[in-house]
Amino acid sequence: MKSFVAEKSIVREIWGKGDTILFIFAGSAAEFALNKAVDWLYYTGRLPSDPLGRLFSTVKYARLIIFSDLDLALRSIDKITAIHQSVEKQRNDKIPDWAYRDVLFMLIDYSIRSYEVLERKLLIAEKKEVFDVFYRVGERMGLAGLPKNYEEWLYMREAHLNEDLVKSKFTEDLYRQYKMHLGFFRFRLLIEGQILVVPEKAKTLLNLRKFSLLTPVLGFYKLLRILRLDWLFKLLIFPFKYQQEIRDLDIVPHS
Repeated sequence: MKSFVAEKSIVREIWGKGDTILFIFAGSAAEFALNKAVDWLYYTGRLPSDPLGRLFSTVKYARLIIFSDLDLALRSIDKITAIHQSVEKQRNDKIPDWAYRDVLFMLIDYSIRSYEVLERKLLIAEKKEVFDVFYRVGERMGLAGLPKNYEEWLYMREAHLNEDLVKSKFTEDLYRQYKMHLGFFRFRLLIEGQILVVPEKAKTLLNLRKFSLLTPVLGFYKLLRILRLDWLFKLLIFPFKYQQEIRDLDIVPHS
């Protein structure tokens, strides 16, 4: 049966590993807080009221697309589109096309950045593969103004970072929510993870350091993965009630 994403695709490897997903979440959490369209997230209230629940919900939909057969993947994308259309109807307004593209661009960028932090540098062909998967998601959603190839995406991504990010009252409030839901220690881990993956523009707006305290820990963490003990470290990152969700993050085993 045909799949939306090929079985041997690098995208399945990226989204099949829990630690990579956690870094994707960390980067996205930073950029969502800075995006000029963040008011849409406050309209639904889901992200500020339950950022961890939003993470696992996002992972669920992403995996339905990436690891399912073509028909189920397309139906999952259509459901995402319908959810957004419902919110637009409730608010009697339309989410800007550039805001949709921002989220799509975010997923492409942090998929690449997170994998490279934890694993290895991706080949250009693999980066193009990541772009292609999310391009097809955007195309199915009917998004306007999508880049036609990876090279055009690089240019548009830079433009979006410069034009669509701003520090606002929503930024400060969202970070307060992160801290409240995560607690001080986990919140600090989130910040250190963001330093490793977010672009320079976002780092500047958030006043983040250049150097992450997680950098010297990464080698030890990779050793834990070899010993199959990395799940213990992940349990430190999230409250105990999420332990099963954290274990379920890993689909593709680490080599």
